[in-house]
Amino acid sequence: MKQEMKRHPNPSSVSRRSLCALTAFAALIGSSAFAQTYPTRPVTMVVGAAAGGTTDIAGRMLADPLGKALGQSVIVDNKSGASGVIAAVQVKRAEPDGQTLLMQYSGYHVISPHVVKQKQWAPEDLRAVANVLSAPQVVVVRADVPVKNMAELIAYAKAHPGKLTFASSGPGSLQHVTGAMLEQQAGIRITHIPYKGTGPALQDLLGGQVDMTFGTPPPFMPFIQSGKLRAIAVTGKTRVASLPGVPTAAEVGLPNLDATSWFAVFAPAKTPQPVIDRLNAEISKIVATPAFQQKAAELGAMADYMNAKQLDEFSKAEFVRWGKVVEAAKIEAE
Repeated sequence: MKQEMKRHPNPSSVSRRSLCALTAFAALIGSSAFAQTYPTRPVTMVVGAAAGGTTDIAGRMLADPLGKALGQSVIVDNKSGASGVIAAVQVKRAEPDGQTLLMQYSGYHVISPHVVKQKQWAPEDLRAVANVLSAPQVVVVRADVPVKNMAELIAYAKAHPGKLTFASSGPGSLQHVTGAMLEQQAGIRITHIPYKGTGPALQDLLGGQVDMTFGTPPPFMPFIQSGKLRAIAVTGKTRVASLPGVPTAAEVGLPNLDATSWFAVFAPAKTPQPVIDRLNAEISKIVATPAFQQKAAELGAMADYMNAKQLDEFSKAEFVRWGKVVEAAKIEAE
């Protein structure tokens, strides 16, 4: 019998495997070391909305304590307009080093990509970091609009088709889609007036240029409490603790008018995992503090932490859900 020859590994293949292993190990050590020194300078928190809206409020609520935790200032940079596109593109194009983050509004993340014609960014261009706040929307009218509850609003809108105007933070925004849902479910017609963010929309609502709007409670609370605005329904499944007398849409006969906003931190897609982990560790502690939770409750929102994996899965599911709503309502960017 022929003696079986022992096979020896190809030297070149061994060296290639060794080189790959060494490269991967070096990258791991490098990214870990980078995370330990991160951040090396002030962090920019881009906000895709004007000052005064809930997205801006969420960014500012997080910026100061996060800056203290990271040892560097976190600077809020408002880049409103284009249904969140301007802010998302800025973060998409930023270096994936954790120095540029996005405080993202759910409507911009899961609705705008379905309706904006110029596809300058997609959700996969951004990497989930953590969710910090969630809030149902409230249906709000000016105090001098002759309706005191949802039944009266629907009756008035049916008697005066198209006369009632509602403001949104932009074409295809969550407010816009919620208004379309109300029209469909109540069998009414109201006129959409888009703005570049909740702040400008609120200014014109208070100034008498528009009659009503939909939105998360935080920017409206001072004006609801002063009597300048009237909240007539909550679009979530439960009442808001800070607005206990305001019924849910289901309670007033509109069970499918369910729209809850969420506000989350995202980073450029290729941001290293150790940086994501560092941000998660700090954000989770901040959101769990009594001060953050109390501030959220006072504003009519909820401190609602989700880690990067949870946020990624949730935002993908929301993208599909709202895509179906947009398609059914035939909403397009104006």
